[in-house]
Amino acid sequence: METKTERCISAFNNELKLKGFKVFQIEQDAEATRTYSRKDFFKICLTTGRSRIHYSDRSFEHEGTVLIFGNPHVPYSWETLSHDYVGYTCLFSEGFLELSDRSDSILQSPLFKLGGTPILPIDNDQRAFLNGIFRKMIEEQATTYTYKDDLIRNYIHLIIHEALKMESAVHLDQHKNAAYRLTAVFLELLERQFPIESARSPLQLKSAQDYAAQLAVHVNYLNRAVKEVTGKSTSAHIADRVAAEAKALLYHTNWNINEIAFALGFEYPSYFNNFFKKITGTTPSSLRQG
Repeated sequence: METKTERCISAFNNELKLKGFKVFQIEQDAEATRTYSRKDFFKICLTTGRSRIHYSDRSFEHEGTVLIFGNPHVPYSWETLSHDYVGYTCLFSEGFLELSDRSDSILQSPLFKLGGTPILPIDNDQRAFLNGIFRKMIEEQATTYTYKDDLIRNYIHLIIHEALKMESAVHLDQHKNAAYRLTAVFLELLERQFPIESARSPLQLKSAQDYAAQLAVHVNYLNRAVKEVTGKSTSAHIADRVAAEAKALLYHTNWNINEIAFALGFEYPSYFNNFFKKITGTTPSSLRQG
C-alpha cells in the first residue's frame, strides 16, 4: 500500500517534471532532500548546518551557511553532518532556463562546472539577501501570475550573478584521502544511473572504464581507490547494482526479458541471462515466475 510519504514524493516529482522547476524550504531536522531525477535537473541550495560535499577528488566541509550549485552532468556526494539543517532548494531543468536568452552563458559559468567553484561560504548579510530571493520564488510559484515563470527565471539569474560576484576561491578540505573522495563520487554516479525508466533508453555507463572516463580519472586509479575503500572492485559494484535493478524491473514492470536485457545494456538476452544467473543464482524467468 502506498504511504503518505510516497504520495507526497510522487506529487512532488509530477509537479517538477510538469513545470520544469520547483522551489522549496528545507525544514529543520526534517527531509533535507527530496527524491527526484538528478539526471535531469540543475540544483541551487542555500543551506545552514554542517555538511561535507565531495566533487571528484576534492572535498569541502563547512559549518555555517553555504550556497551550492549542482549540475546533473557532474556527479557529487553530499553528507549532512548535523541535525539542525535548514535552508532552501531550487530545482530547474535546462529546458526551463533555455527559454531565457542568457541561459547558455549562465550554465557554462564556473558555478556549474567540475573544475569551477560550485560551493561558496555565505556570510550573514549575504544569507539574509539570498533568503529573501528564495522566499520570493516560493511565493511566486504559488501565484497565477501569467509571467511567473519569467520572473522565477530572473530570480535564478539573480542568485547566479550574486554568486559569480563573490570570492571564487573556496577552501577544499583535505580531511579525507583522495581514494575515499573518489569512491564516494563513483558510488553517487553509479546510483544516478537508476532507476531505468524506459526500455528504449538503455543504460549508458556499463563498465569501470565508462565510469572512469566520466570522472576524468584513469580506470586503474578508480579501481584501486574503490577496492581500497570498500573492499569490492568497481566492476563488482556495477554488477551488483545492475542485478538489483534487473530484479526491480522483473518484479515491478511488464517488460519482457529481452526488453529488460536491452535496457540494462546487454547486447543479447543470453548475455543477460548468464550475468543474472551468475550474480543471483537463478534465471530472470525463474525469478519472475516465482
